[in-house]
Amino acid sequence: MTSQETPRRPTIADVAREAGVATSTASVVFSGKANVAEATRERVLAAAAELGYAGPDPRAASLRRGRSGIVAVVLEGHLRAAFLDPVTTAMMDGLTDGLADLSAGILLMRDEPGEEGAAIANAPVDAFVLIGCSGRTKASLEVVVGRGLPVVVIEGDAGQAIPRITLDNTQAAADVARHVRELGHRDVALVTLALDSDRERAPVTPERIATATVDVTVHRLEGMRQVFPDAPAISASGSLIDEGVLVGRMLLADPATRPTAVLAQSDLLAVGVIRAAEELGLRVPEDLSVAGFDGIEVDGLGDLTLTTSVQPAVEKGRAAGEQVARMLRGEPGVTQDLTCVFRAGTTTGRVPR
Repeated sequence: MTSQETPRRPTIADVAREAGVATSTASVVFSGKANVAEATRERVLAAAAELGYAGPDPRAASLRRGRSGIVAVVLEGHLRAAFLDPVTTAMMDGLTDGLADLSAGILLMRDEPGEEGAAIANAPVDAFVLIGCSGRTKASLEVVVGRGLPVVVIEGDAGQAIPRITLDNTQAAADVARHVRELGHRDVALVTLALDSDRERAPVTPERIATATVDVTVHRLEGMRQVFPDAPAISASGSLIDEGVLVGRMLLADPATRPTAVLAQSDLLAVGVIRAAEELGLRVPEDLSVAGFDGIEVDGLGDLTLTTSVQPAVEKGRAAGEQVARMLRGEPGVTQDLTCVFRAGTTTGRVPR
């Protein structure tokens, strides 16, 4: 029995020989890094098609550059859940814009202990962007820093040595709370994002706050509590409308303890609270005022516009991408502080009489 040899993959040198040009000229045609006469370009491409040459091997190019051309984006929790959040998708759009000059690919990674932690330690990437900085993410940050790769953290207390893209979460949340107080509300309840990786839907106690690991949640709660220090709070398991409905039912079911206003740490949670109020026959804002945070476009509000704090989600992602690009060019990364803008809507009104 005779064995068949695997056909040799054509090379750029073969294409150049077939087209009657120098290898460097053929290489330039495929890289696009310099202008080539149109007739020469067509001759090279025709030779490539004849030989079945699809282009340079990206793996070989990566080895020559010493880079993979990939930036890893690390998110906590299930990736599917993250992309149900319009803030995350807007941020990823901005990140892609910020990395455009690098022509880099993006690798999404779930921040999990165990095998996923090993993946972060060994991923063939050029840089990392960590979204948030919870207790778990901080462990991954240590791994990345140990690898000596550029890293940028979006919204999280990563320390002064790490370039960060931050929001004024505390100030922005306080601005929303002050607006509600100015409308006369004193009996207010709070709905927070998850406090930690357990994502428990439960009343927020001093003990839970003391062990909380999600910086964004803690910072927004600090702003709310600057204005309403004694307001009861319930943590949601995630930023989802359905979660807002569930927490809203918990807060509004008993007329004897029902607040006149609810402040939620995301717009999706706020919309859920409004739906829970409607289930109980409550009118917004006549019977109940509701405010959110994020400034996203949400469906299902009818003629209502949500009172909220508008965060620059796209700009946040773009800034992170630009810092990664700076660091890969050998320049130092810098921390950028972004601000939110308060937007009064029609879901908040004067306290009911």
